[in-house]
Amino acid sequence: MNALHAPTIVAIATPPGRGGVGIVRVSGAGAYAIATSITRRTLPPRVATFAAFKDANGTTLDEGLALWFPAPHSYTGEATLELHGHGSPFLLLSLVEACIAADPSGLTRMAQPGEFTQRAFLNGKLDLAQA
Repeated sequence: MNALHAPTIVAIATPPGRGGVGIVRVSGAGAYAIATSITRRTLPPRVATFAAFKDANGTTLDEGLALWFPAPHSYTGEATLELHGHGSPFLLLSLVEACIAADPSGLTRMAQPGEFTQRAFLNGKLDLAQA
């Protein structure tokens, strides 16, 4: 897969339902622009950073931990952002929508089922047995 031409993808990474913590994952070339837009800060690599998660209008959607994984040091081998917030299904969907809106290229989209693992396989992070 050519990471420069693949769209950035985003999805809720925790099981559906009500849980205490929910995770939104973003992977692809637009992940860093989304990270800085959503958190309004520069995130250090591989450090859980407490941040407010904001939409395009600056409204705080939630607060939680943001983790930034620069390529190739992530599950998918691409630049990856994880937002660990509260587990409300409505809130998690709002974060996904904010991530899509935050990409200045306009190329971010919802991930298809299994697409994060597919990208990990295509980028040599997993072999077929692991996938």
